Amino acid sequence: MRIFHIATAADWERARRSGRYTTSTWGRTLDDVGFLHAAHRHQVAGVFERYYRDAGEPLVLLTVDTDRLEVPWREDRVGEETFPHIYGPLAPKAVVGVQRLGPTGETPSSSWLILRHLVMRLLRRPPRRDEP
Repeated sequence: MRIFHIATAADWERARRSGRYTTSTWGRTLDDVGFLHAAHRHQVAGVFERYYRDAGEPLVLLTVDTDRLEVPWREDRVGEETFPHIYGPLAPKAVVGVQRLGPTGETPSSSWLILRHLVMRLLRRPPRRDEP
């Protein structure tokens, strides 16, 4: 299963170097809370709006493959919803995707990524024989 976690770019870079990610949520650590907050894809926008909108620093969205986690995780009820929580430090090898978040919490759309890929291919293609 894939779950998601919003991180500051600086926290994620530190985790990549150290091999352990321990930020639970904005300004709170694993030691403070007892778990790392995560979300299902449809919950990410709400989490961004509630906790990260005024972060004032670059943010990334981590895609976590729960099969790669080295620590337990589970769904916990939070109000009317359930959210995934990771009960221990996150190993970077469990992160299968990292996307920059824009100032309103948006990620690059898939159509933008496809268009960028096509443009890059066109720019790199060798000229045809009949072209000067």
